[in-house]
Amino acid sequence: MLKRHLWHTFPTASPTTQKPWRASSGGLLACALLIALSGCQPSEEFATPEPGEKLSGGSTSVAKTDSNGFSMPSANLSPLRRMDFFVGNGFFRNPWKVASTQQNARDGLGPLFNTDTCQSCHIKDGRGHPPTGASGPAVSMLVRLSIKPSATDAYQLQRGGVVPEPTYGGQLQDAAIAGHLPEGSVRVEYTEIPMVFSDRSSISLRKPDMHIDSLGYGPMHPETQFSARIAPPMIGLGLLEAISDNDIRANAVQQAESSRRVSGKVNLVWDDVQGKTVIGRFGWKAGQPNLNQQNAHAFAGDMGLTSRVLNQDDCTKNQIACQQALNGGTPEVSDSIMASILFYTRNLAVPMRRDVDTPQTLRGKALFHQAGCATCHVPSYVTAEAAEPELSQQKIYPYTDLLLHDMGDELGDGRGEYLADGNEWRTPPLWGIGLTQQVSGHTLFLHDGRARNLMEAIIWHGGEARGSRNAVLQFDQAQREALISFLNSL
Repeated sequence: MLKRHLWHTFPTASPTTQKPWRASSGGLLACALLIALSGCQPSEEFATPEPGEKLSGGSTSVAKTDSNGFSMPSANLSPLRRMDFFVGNGFFRNPWKVASTQQNARDGLGPLFNTDTCQSCHIKDGRGHPPTGASGPAVSMLVRLSIKPSATDAYQLQRGGVVPEPTYGGQLQDAAIAGHLPEGSVRVEYTEIPMVFSDRSSISLRKPDMHIDSLGYGPMHPETQFSARIAPPMIGLGLLEAISDNDIRANAVQQAESSRRVSGKVNLVWDDVQGKTVIGRFGWKAGQPNLNQQNAHAFAGDMGLTSRVLNQDDCTKNQIACQQALNGGTPEVSDSIMASILFYTRNLAVPMRRDVDTPQTLRGKALFHQAGCATCHVPSYVTAEAAEPELSQQKIYPYTDLLLHDMGDELGDGRGEYLADGNEWRTPPLWGIGLTQQVSGHTLFLHDGRARNLMEAIIWHGGEARGSRNAVLQFDQAQREALISFLNSL
């Protein structure tokens, strides 16, 4: 069994003694951010919704809010383009097969993999979750692997962002086709950490400990770095791709000029097709530059499938049987299938907001801004000219700056990725977050799913977000309920 303590607790909380962590009222950034609210009424600036605010994805937004709310095509697609969307949907949902001598368009799975279909990780195009049982595949959570780079690894770092673990590669694959061993199995255990708000009401956070059991190919490198990642929601990805590089850079400049504690940075990553370094915007650490490359790396790492973008899967030189296994053609994912998947992932629509104009939601919106949350969760953009015309020039409300931020030791994984260090994560978009229960059947948040609800996710924030977290810890119950109502409206 390989055990790694990947996460840290709060400096002032002890998992051994279980002493509650209390918010201090002195020296908080909240003092500079909070505005006194008489009776928790919204300030004048947030007394009414902004024009178009209900349409989180602009004219691409859909009204669907049930369990299929994340699986709808952009509302402004023509009937013919909607047909293209559903062709891509079929490739996204249907499983891939093991390679055989009678090759077809959908074979070549594995031999080592995490899942046999995209939909298995992104359940109903929504959010994944950590493993719930003692054994078996993690399904919608994966574990990234790497080792500390040496002076001779500059080429690999430029093009891959990390140096893969020599035997197991860049990702632990916990499933295998017949005749091959899975690389290992993942389980997660939790320790409860009590926390106390300023009004003396309490909340408990769970600190995860990840264990990797049943290694199939011998020991790992002694300096292996691990990072658990749940599958993120798929909605609005084409719109995020259409945000201009200049807007992302402007977010970093504005934060550097206006905030003493919050200073996000752009991740610069390798573009496999262009053969140069560009801005990263996808993945938990913004390690991928565009959706086509994100999809290609998911095919290779998650399913062991090659494409023209990435012509090798995650078999390492120490996994001889994996290298010698029958493949499903060269490449295994054809250009036409890649194009269909790309069109599908670009055009998964963002649902419209609910209750956008209620007093409770508007109170919560005011508190969200006053606690400084909008510094990183930047509310809105107008998209640039996009590859798909339906996504161009849309006023959207994703609530992200697409920048890396130091979230503190509490959330750190100790693993860098291009310019991101072990404590830095990309600000995740918040649109659709209030529909997580309806779509995914759970409310597990953050990169590893440790938070069981939105308030736990907020209280886990540290590092640059510590001031905003401390501001929320000073809220009374009515204010906390208003804040959550606003988030649930997104």
